[in-house]
Amino acid sequence: MILLIVESPAKAKTINKYLGSGYKVLASMGHVRDLPAKSGSIKPEKDFEMVWKTNSGRSKTINDIKKEIQNSEKIILATDPDREGEAISWHLEELFKSKNDKKFERVVFNAVTKDTVLNAIKNPRSIDKDLVEAYKARLSLDYLIGFTISPILWKKLPGAKSAGRVQSVALKIICQRELDVENFKSQKYWTINSLFKSNKGSEFSATLLSRDHKKLNKFDIKSEDEALKIISDLKDAKYRVKEVNKTVVQKKPQPPFTTSTMQQEASKRLRFDPTRTMQVAQRLYEGLDNPAIEGGLITYMRTDGVQIEDSIIDQIRDSINSIYGEKQLPKNKNIYKTKSKNAQESHEAIRPTSFKNSPEMIKSYLSDEQFKLYDLIWKRTIASQMNNAEFERTSIDILVKDSNNIDNLFRATSQHRSFAGYLSVFDDTPNDQEESDNEPVNQSNILISKDDNLVCKKLEDISHQTEPPPRFNAASLIKTLEELGIGRPSTYASILSKLSERNYTIVDQRKIFPTSNGRLVTAFLENYYPDYVKYDFTADLEEKLDQISNGDYTRLSLLNNFWANLDESTKDITEISRKE
Repeated sequence: MILLIVESPAKAKTINKYLGSGYKVLASMGHVRDLPAKSGSIKPEKDFEMVWKTNSGRSKTINDIKKEIQNSEKIILATDPDREGEAISWHLEELFKSKNDKKFERVVFNAVTKDTVLNAIKNPRSIDKDLVEAYKARLSLDYLIGFTISPILWKKLPGAKSAGRVQSVALKIICQRELDVENFKSQKYWTINSLFKSNKGSEFSATLLSRDHKKLNKFDIKSEDEALKIISDLKDAKYRVKEVNKTVVQKKPQPPFTTSTMQQEASKRLRFDPTRTMQVAQRLYEGLDNPAIEGGLITYMRTDGVQIEDSIIDQIRDSINSIYGEKQLPKNKNIYKTKSKNAQESHEAIRPTSFKNSPEMIKSYLSDEQFKLYDLIWKRTIASQMNNAEFERTSIDILVKDSNNIDNLFRATSQHRSFAGYLSVFDDTPNDQEESDNEPVNQSNILISKDDNLVCKKLEDISHQTEPPPRFNAASLIKTLEELGIGRPSTYASILSKLSERNYTIVDQRKIFPTSNGRLVTAFLENYYPDYVKYDFTADLEEKLDQISNGDYTRLSLLNNFWANLDESTKDITEISRKE
């Protein structure tokens, strides 16, 4: 008998279908050992020795595994293909190998399908010690910050729950935005818009762009009186088309999903919070208990890579050709590279495991949430290998002399979609429009020629007011964390939920606000532990953890430098009064 161990019962159930009677598949239910959440679990004076304890809630699971190991000739550790998964396998081996002379093997697969699982079993390896060292370093950093700073917070700030390596930086970002909103001074400005009719019958709007050959900047028209004076001077003027420029603009599809972009889009389009998104994605990855669906439906959902295997791109292109036609297929494959800071790119992007499983075909087997997320992943993946969308953009310059013989230039822009391309599958234009400025864009095709005379049907002054920067929502905060290189794809959901659980933030109408507790904790950390809430400092730690994963840096070097600074800072802070 061969024993294969994964983390979850759902994954175990799916894999069990692929293996013969010579295998037994068990779930470890996550970590079997933990670092106890109490003082003394890490000993800096003994090279940061870690004191592990078996998880009390896993005693039945541990006993079941122990019993099966005794009846097995070989143990295959098949936990998730990332740092945390490697750590779970390491803990299992550490816990059971010393008591047995059985052979332990480690296998990884990026998708829970028959072919990938059987192929992985044929290609075992040993535990990746560098990945385990990185896991231990990350856990040590989080523990040392938590158990050094948190007790001071409890004494000095009643109601403060804890500080954390990544959570405190995320909280600082939210608090800083709140400060920006509070300190924002709104400013009024005016623009002048017109409604024109061409002699070919087209009606369109335009904006006053320049006066006396000088471009009008945002705040150049400072009052309504100034705006009305310009309108008065333009009364009875004659309008002529000075220039018509037509260009074809191409819009490229976006890459397939990473953890971060999946969470952002699910938040925007489906109104899922990041934790829910990851729970639903986990089920799609592990496979559903349904005889009509074989294996997991998507690849591993914790990834910052945007690349897809070459052979899979061929399958996507075949699907595009058969469903949408050859016209939607670019000559060459679309190749993507990640832009996010500190991206590891060790895994493929999130994609369906089989493109035969179209969302509509399997809809009846999925819950409403599962269908919505799978549909989003499927469409984004297909769209990523489709042709660009094309737009015909027309820019019309209209010249007019006012009653003071001053040249005024109005500009109208129109955009007309001439070829849908990938937008026929995954329409991301609404997101673009949310971010656009106030300048009107005419969506219809304007029939007009150079030197045409125009009838001005209306001139109006429009007042605007500058808006404060928007408060973060889940999607925009995750995007900011990723851009700054703070945290990892797998941690974004837990960061947001921890801040909420600890009463440091609240969510109102999908916007994230800091509580008074959250702001007090941030003020304390910025004043007395400034290094630990600096964006660069936190991003640099993530980079060092990646270097440890690759064998280019050591856990002890990182922890020695880190602890020396933290220990020194703490000595000075214990004397601070609560009032201060």
